[in-house]
Amino acid sequence: MNTAALREQIQKAQQHEAETGLLTRQLESKLPHLHPAIQLPEADTHGVLTRFVAAYIEEVPDLLDAANEVAREAGIESQIKPVLKIAEQYFLQPPAIMAGHVGLDGLLDEAYLAHRFVEEVNDLYIKHFGQPLIPLDMTVANLIAHQLIGESFANQLDEVVHHALDEMLNEESFATESVEAYREQLSSPDTGAAWKRWPCMSRRLGVGLELDQPAA
Repeated sequence: MNTAALREQIQKAQQHEAETGLLTRQLESKLPHLHPAIQLPEADTHGVLTRFVAAYIEEVPDLLDAANEVAREAGIESQIKPVLKIAEQYFLQPPAIMAGHVGLDGLLDEAYLAHRFVEEVNDLYIKHFGQPLIPLDMTVANLIAHQLIGESFANQLDEVVHHALDEMLNEESFATESVEAYREQLSSPDTGAAWKRWPCMSRRLGVGLELDQPAA
């Protein structure tokens, strides 16, 4: 994994934001149009959103490092690392669809791709192994990021994720002689113990999502 390069890229984007305030201005323009399910504090709304985006982006290399460490400790690195490399590649070599997006605004798009990819892979692993590859609840954060990016473009990014998964993983990927041994390894105490060292992302981002909105 080359998460050092990701961290350097994030640091440069943070410097760009400090100099230009581009992301903050963009988020301010989106505030009136956000879905009412997104719950924001009345005080420092702009600051909360900016910190959310920064944390969401910064989480990607931590998430990849965590998954790589767990995979190595649990003896499943050969199955997991190709997944992590795809997510990493979104940052280091973003798809053409990302052209023209700079600074933290651009990295929000790339972070969304990486998080969504991991989320979709989690769903596949739950289907085949009865538990997630990475036991972090990214759903709420991804839904909020989807809104911040904008429905139309976020949907295009989702298509990129689905296409990549179709190319990389299919039913045959799970129909190998090693699947049963892999299933046992996934449920091993070593895997669970390793993950407990990493805090849950969704509890630290400062923005809520109220899915049960009262009727108008």
